[in-house]
Amino acid sequence: MSDLDYLYDSSEDTTTRFVCFVGESMRRFDLAITNTNRFYGKKLITDLQSGRTAVIGPDDLEEEGYLEHVYKLTEEEATELTHFLSQVVGAINFTDI
Repeated sequence: MSDLDYLYDSSEDTTTRFVCFVGESMRRFDLAITNTNRFYGKKLITDLQSGRTAVIGPDDLEEEGYLEHVYKLTEEEATELTHFLSQVVGAINFTDI
């Protein structure tokens, strides 16, 4: 048996929305959007084509170049994804205060 130093080990029920859309750039987005009580209300967004995942809230959508970096997108593709995610990502909730 290994000697692991767990920082946490917990389970919770989550909901995941699967959505696929194509923007004007003709880039297909296949996303899994997971709602969890972790991450202060931010969403866990997974690009199912690339396997890249990020924790995203409204502040991240405003960060210049963030989506381009995380999901390896062009500026046009990132603009389309930002437009979609701005409809999905809500306000951040600090539930542990």
